[in-house]
Amino acid sequence: NPDKMFSRIARPAVGAARSLSTSSQNHAKVAVLGASGGIGQPLSLLLKNSPLVSHLALYDIAHTPGVAADLSHIETRANVTGFIGPDQLDSALKGCEVVVIPAGVPRKPGMTRDDLFNTNATIVATLADACARNCPEAMICIIANPVNSTIPITSEVLKKYGVYNPNRVFGVTTLDIVRANTFVADLKGLDPARVNVPVVGGHAGKTIIPLISQCTPKVEFPQDQLTALTERIQEAGTEVVKAKAGAGSATLSMAYAGARFTFSVLDAMNGKEGVVECAFVRSEETECKYFSTPLLLGKSGIEKNLGLGKLSAFEEKLVAEAIGELKASIKKGEDFVQKMK
Repeated sequence: NPDKMFSRIARPAVGAARSLSTSSQNHAKVAVLGASGGIGQPLSLLLKNSPLVSHLALYDIAHTPGVAADLSHIETRANVTGFIGPDQLDSALKGCEVVVIPAGVPRKPGMTRDDLFNTNATIVATLADACARNCPEAMICIIANPVNSTIPITSEVLKKYGVYNPNRVFGVTTLDIVRANTFVADLKGLDPARVNVPVVGGHAGKTIIPLISQCTPKVEFPQDQLTALTERIQEAGTEVVKAKAGAGSATLSMAYAGARFTFSVLDAMNGKEGVVECAFVRSEETECKYFSTPLLLGKSGIEKNLGLGKLSAFEEKLVAEAIGELKASIKKGEDFVQKMK
């Protein structure tokens, strides 16, 4: 039953953390790189609240000792440590099994995700380099935009060290799925917790492809409404950037989505069966080297790529139209690493 496969086990159980029993396996050390930022702080809060995390290592270039001290007072068992500045980065990563990277600069009105490229590409390359040296086996979950380029950057940096494992490097696209679920539920009067829309492709504009035809429960929309819904999902990030009017981009919903994805990875590492999430990963499913599709997660990352499934004619067209932009973004990421000193 696909609803079970896409079950919401991974949803952060806010408030329920104290009553959940913890199995002996739940002793993961998780690092958040960029922990003081708009996404990093609420993300770290959600991770601190989870029984799946035993140690939370927070890293940033400013404010981390304060964020760590603040979170350390929360009555959950995760031990919190704070690391500040480049000379403490290696210490933050030692022994980490999962690394979540929300570091980078946010979008401002009028900016595309690609406008962030040079700044965020440099930040991600530096952090990936530190992961390669200190926790080469870790699951690496990249939130830093533009994801369509920062995943190829991470992969190429890991390759330089000979530690690249394509099953352990994820571009977190979960916010696109969360938004699709919410918008479909709104239009149909459903409980969003019961709706699941796979979203494939990439994580920017036209490369974001919601597969409404594969939604559970099954939903139908007239074509004009389907087109409008698809465009809203593709441009939802910009909706938030505009509403924040210069004060940043999606931080709270992104923190929720990042936590949901991290919990899925941790659940799967703990042996939970049937954990499925979409993510932007190294892929053979299309002619793009990287592509997001539903993935069955397991103890060592991706257990099986579940592929695109059956697409509607409308969705086939969306995929075909996204390939060019995706290939260009991937190449841009790869070229960046080739040019690095």
